[in-house]
Amino acid sequence: MEGKPVGRSRGRARGVPGADKPPKAGQSAFGRPAAGGPPQPAALPPESAPASQAGIQVSVGRSVRAPAPFPVPYREGERPGGPRTLPPVELPLPGPAGDAGASMGRGALRGRRIINAEILNTRPQHVATSKKGTSGTPVALMANYYKVLEKPDWCLYQYRVDFEPEEDRTATRKGLLRQHRQLLGSYIFDGTVLYTSNRFTTPGENKVFFSRRTTDDENIRITLRLVGDMGRGDPHYLQFYNILTRKCLESLNLQLVGRNYFDANAKVEIREYQFELWPGYLTSIRQHETDILMCAEINHKIMRQETLLHILQRVKEERPHDYQNAFKAEVIGLTVLTSYNNNTYRIDDVDYNQSPQGTFHSKKDNKDIRYMDYYMNRYGIPIKVPTQPLIVTRSTARDRRAGKDDIIYLVPELCRATGLTDKMRNDFRLMSALAQHTRVTPDKRIDKLLAFNRRLNSSTEIKDEFTNWNLKLDTQLVKVQGRLLAREKIYFGDDSLVDAGPDGDWTKAIRDNSLYMTTQLRQWVVVVPERIARDAKSFVAAMVRSTKNFVISEPQYLEIRNDRSDSYTDCLEKCMSKVNPQLVMCILMKNRADTYSAIKKKLCIDRPVPSQVVTARCFNPKGMMSIATKVAIQVNCKIGGIPWTVHVPLNGLMVVGYDACHDTNKRGTDFGAMVASLDKKLSRYFSAVSAHTSGEELSSHLATNMVKALDKYKEVNKGSLPSHIIIYRDGVGEGQIPFVVDHEVVNVQEAIAKFYGSLQAVKLGYILVTKRINTRFFLGTRNPLPGTVVDDVVTNPMKYDFFLISQGVKQGTVAPTSYSVIYDTLSLNPDKIQLLTYKMTHMYFNCSTTMRLPAPVQFAHKLAFLVSQSIHTAPTNQHLESLLYFL
Repeated sequence: MEGKPVGRSRGRARGVPGADKPPKAGQSAFGRPAAGGPPQPAALPPESAPASQAGIQVSVGRSVRAPAPFPVPYREGERPGGPRTLPPVELPLPGPAGDAGASMGRGALRGRRIINAEILNTRPQHVATSKKGTSGTPVALMANYYKVLEKPDWCLYQYRVDFEPEEDRTATRKGLLRQHRQLLGSYIFDGTVLYTSNRFTTPGENKVFFSRRTTDDENIRITLRLVGDMGRGDPHYLQFYNILTRKCLESLNLQLVGRNYFDANAKVEIREYQFELWPGYLTSIRQHETDILMCAEINHKIMRQETLLHILQRVKEERPHDYQNAFKAEVIGLTVLTSYNNNTYRIDDVDYNQSPQGTFHSKKDNKDIRYMDYYMNRYGIPIKVPTQPLIVTRSTARDRRAGKDDIIYLVPELCRATGLTDKMRNDFRLMSALAQHTRVTPDKRIDKLLAFNRRLNSSTEIKDEFTNWNLKLDTQLVKVQGRLLAREKIYFGDDSLVDAGPDGDWTKAIRDNSLYMTTQLRQWVVVVPERIARDAKSFVAAMVRSTKNFVISEPQYLEIRNDRSDSYTDCLEKCMSKVNPQLVMCILMKNRADTYSAIKKKLCIDRPVPSQVVTARCFNPKGMMSIATKVAIQVNCKIGGIPWTVHVPLNGLMVVGYDACHDTNKRGTDFGAMVASLDKKLSRYFSAVSAHTSGEELSSHLATNMVKALDKYKEVNKGSLPSHIIIYRDGVGEGQIPFVVDHEVVNVQEAIAKFYGSLQAVKLGYILVTKRINTRFFLGTRNPLPGTVVDDVVTNPMKYDFFLISQGVKQGTVAPTSYSVIYDTLSLNPDKIQLLTYKMTHMYFNCSTTMRLPAPVQFAHKLAFLVSQSIHTAPTNQHLESLLYFL
């Protein structure tokens, strides 16, 4: 809510309670009746995605790109600034057995296919020798990485393992194969693929074993099929390292939840709020600049002690007459854990016409089976409440390709809620209790990481496993040479300069200096419930006094009788039909998402005008002046002003930010927002939002909006066009990078070339921004200062990348942001790219400190978040698109 304008963004879009329109009873979330025979619950998705697929995606008709274990020299004639790849590597993938009539394994492809495995190299040619910067003060850092000292030097054979009858539980599959350990020798098995140095068969031949399943004494046929081999230096060797690491985590008695391992024995119970906090570890082994390193990070899993049945019973007590819709509104969108198979699901609907007493048709037994009987016979779990409704979830695309049912039914009492609700996040005491355990300081994090290393090295089983595979892990954290960039100077009005300070915080300087550029607020409206009208006038008076040179005239006050959504919208409609204000401010009694959405829809879509929403809790006299100052700065930005700026030496520069968020009302729809600077001072911005479906390419929308931004730039700068364009692109996962490189960048290039007449007329840089990373850096036992850059040792040799710590934190360990330049014709050396990126983190006007992201990216995220969470329609007003109305 805007009443706290300076709060940092808390990540991706989150669901708003009650924002999802509940489906009608008996209807699924996909708009069709849920009846028609529930699918077989035995056909649940696998317990976890196979670890063998970590870091590599395999699909028919697409190339597979994996990290390389060594840097690759350039070839002559390659496109300047663009990516390059190694020659394709033929990788035989699982297909049916050579003998006719053999069963298809889980996830097997039809027919034996050879798929190209290309190694994507996005390192431009001009940084082939060095991508390191030089400016700043050198600093000695440590990173949460361990060096892999010894590595296997033999050939590994890869076998596909299939079970008949089918067995979905990974733990059971491993136990069945373990019965033949003496015959198999040393091996690594992730539930689907087996790695060993022993060769049992030749291509086209199968190795068959029989094991006895202890739960039902059934005889299981196990088939091993050779699908490939990996010699020393093969990039797919890294998969083997990661699978071996996961096996070692199992040896530490850690519990697999989803894809990660957690220590249930070390859980922290917070009984007051009925949830548990499970500590865990994230590990990843990859090739870095000169060495293979293992990244180890501490993480936590919030396990709520209540099941969905508990939530249903609570909702029934609170809203007995409308509990069905209320329960749907509370649980749709939640992620739940089913302990019987350690799987996680996202809830899409609740079917009140189904219950555990119902039946489904078993394909295996060719008969109808009751859900209650199925769970008792398969898992030994008795269903205590036979009349409860069933939860509806849609299987993933991967599971559907593997032949799983589209719709899956779950029993509420077997589903444990995970994560936090928005109500929990707004509970200050709850979040404070969590922070005591999750916000780990650098010194404690180092101790935990070293304790994890000692735990690995002290386990006899793990030591034997490492010895068998000729592996050895260093016992000390990796040392890294970083650089601390010079502090920025913040420009205010009246030509005053202020040092941003060692912590990147110039909040105190705002009250002592004039804003850089202001626009007088002459005609504006305040809509306020009559009960708090007097407090609202005191708050506006504080805004008037808060800044030196921002002139704020007396507003027109419109008092409403209550704080219902329709009271605000009716008042706004009457007001906007008579006057045309510069800005509308609405005062809310409480932080209510439905009222906020109604106001923003009215003032962004129906009656477009810049708007500011403030909650009554901002009227506390203790902190009113500070909040009033921040709101005044925010209001000034929304009507075209700028509070401060930094010096950007590059002339003719346009900086673009792009991010996307999921629509909370319509699954499968995203909103992508683009924000582009229009002047040298980075004071004016153009913004555009586009809706797209999951299967639709984002690239066409971004290219179209880039042309609109260039048109606006030309208009603002009297016919001049930018000579340099830098695009900071957020929201790209590792598996999406090939698509962005091959399609999105190309489409943007073509659109720019068409607009300019030639791509050579402008210099372009395309930089991927990633903030959800596990890398952490330590300056001794403290956090590094803002402006710390790392561009060696832990970076990727195949990328033009660097890490930047641009923000300061008062609690926990600071998290760096990763930047990867995937296209570059800017003619700027790595030093200038890093310095420019750091400058951009000072220009987010909602916060008088440096941010974790460059300002255009943060602006884009703010806009995408507003539209996807509250408006659900892309604003198209030409007046608003040139203002920062979304702050």
